[in-house]
Amino acid sequence: MSCEMNPHIGWYLERIESGECVPNSDRIKLAALVRRSFETEDVYTDGEQLEKYLSLQKYLGYELLDWEIFLTALHLCTYWRKTGMPRWPDILLMCGRGTGKDGFLTFLAFCLASPYCEISRGYDVDICANNEDQAMRPVSDLIILLEHPDQRKKLDKFFTHNKERVVGRKTGAVVRGRPYNPKGLDGLRSGVVYINEIHQYENYAMINVFKTALGKKAHPRMGYFTTNGDVREGPLDDLLEQAEDILNGSIPDEGFLPFICRLDSVKDAENPEMFPKANPSYQFFPDLREEILKEWKSWKRSPDQNRSFLVKRMNLTEGRSELAAASWDDIKASDRPVPELEGEPCVVGIDFTKTTDWAAVNAHFLLDDDTRVDINHAWICLRSPELSRIKAPWREWVERGLLTAVDDVEISPRMITEYLRGLMEKYNVLGVAIDNFRFTLMKQALEELGFTAGKDGNICLVKPQDIMKVVPVMDSIFVNHQFVWGDNPVLRWAANNTKKVASSRKIGSDTGNYYYAKIEAKSRKTDPFMALVSAVTIEDLLRCANPFGDIDLGALIQ
Repeated sequence: MSCEMNPHIGWYLERIESGECVPNSDRIKLAALVRRSFETEDVYTDGEQLEKYLSLQKYLGYELLDWEIFLTALHLCTYWRKTGMPRWPDILLMCGRGTGKDGFLTFLAFCLASPYCEISRGYDVDICANNEDQAMRPVSDLIILLEHPDQRKKLDKFFTHNKERVVGRKTGAVVRGRPYNPKGLDGLRSGVVYINEIHQYENYAMINVFKTALGKKAHPRMGYFTTNGDVREGPLDDLLEQAEDILNGSIPDEGFLPFICRLDSVKDAENPEMFPKANPSYQFFPDLREEILKEWKSWKRSPDQNRSFLVKRMNLTEGRSELAAASWDDIKASDRPVPELEGEPCVVGIDFTKTTDWAAVNAHFLLDDDTRVDINHAWICLRSPELSRIKAPWREWVERGLLTAVDDVEISPRMITEYLRGLMEKYNVLGVAIDNFRFTLMKQALEELGFTAGKDGNICLVKPQDIMKVVPVMDSIFVNHQFVWGDNPVLRWAANNTKKVASSRKIGSDTGNYYYAKIEAKSRKTDPFMALVSAVTIEDLLRCANPFGDIDLGALIQ
């Protein structure tokens, strides 16, 4: 079966396939998906409806770009022939800062509130965001458009508005901005929900409120509009994972259209000709190009201080190039099932900066093929003054049992050693590694379990030079995908919060050695990852473990 493709769609597909628009790999895969859909499915694009929507451009004061027309055609005007339902009712638009996603959002809302939208009466458009400014910006832009002196008289026939909303007179559709507030929103009757800057969302509280409002009107639609950000393991990462599975052909798209614009690698950031990969508007606006190039030069001079260039402009997840503890792809590769290890030898790492903040324990196993398996658990103090700054869905992690919330003045050392006792009952714990400066607090509790430091002990007091020695080992494990952590978003988040710093950076020399540090001191916690690093410092115990004879643990640790 082959269906006729609308020229607006076909033209942009040709630009992608020819490389004319400098597409990234995600858009190349999307082009293949869309072309395959028109070749094998009974779908059609309502050309008359699309042209009516595009006729609204005359009120914008500018013409839509090719990618905007392409997405409008697919998202608003392409349907299943048999049911008349939208082929791609859900959309993810991730593009670099400056692309014009808010302007595009304004146009979509304009279309759906206009007389040209004949879906059903009261097809409300709710624009949701983490704060009022982001939620209201597309609405405010639409209001400014309606109040333009040259067109107000004509548009007043079709729209009414106040400072908070726009209403289509013919359809009764209401366009509103909805800032983050999951309470008190029951009873919504949204036709379409557009979520702006979803990268800021740590959980699904607000998203679920709006999702459950859909379905009361015909043709329910949902859209996610965003740049990249620093919140990992949240809704954006879930959407990107779903998008990648769709684009790679692992799962059917189920009506989800992922339009992802980002560099394919940090190497692309060296060449400005690659910037349209992240920003499909880059080629059309000289002022935008000039500003991005200015930021690019600042990033080249000082990558660590200007990492927002990679994150926000180029949509790279790690955003830290060579300073990252590991790339996000290498970190994600650890998400493999943990095998049954009962009775097997392991070493344990313990880490915490302050017991009034976070703490973590990591059991580290070494398999015959050099695969490292890690079982990691963390604690969070609910009375920490920094709790409100955590940019992660920690409450969900608590519910999953990966993180323990401690409602007390501190995380007691006894909690940590009780967890360690449980590990000892299930596994053969050969040794414990803990930061030299944290040992005093844990000393008594560890000794009660039979762990002692010193020449003949089984506790390793980790020093900065020990960390420097294992950084190259960690690099090798990551790039060879030898870590197995199971589905542990807490550990992945902590690893992604960690950067490498040259050991002699402060004195202006370079020894080639690195230590680990936090990307941001208060909101980007690293304790779970550093517990793993501590365990790796005594990994040699596992190589020397002999189930048929005794080993001198004290000599190995020392």
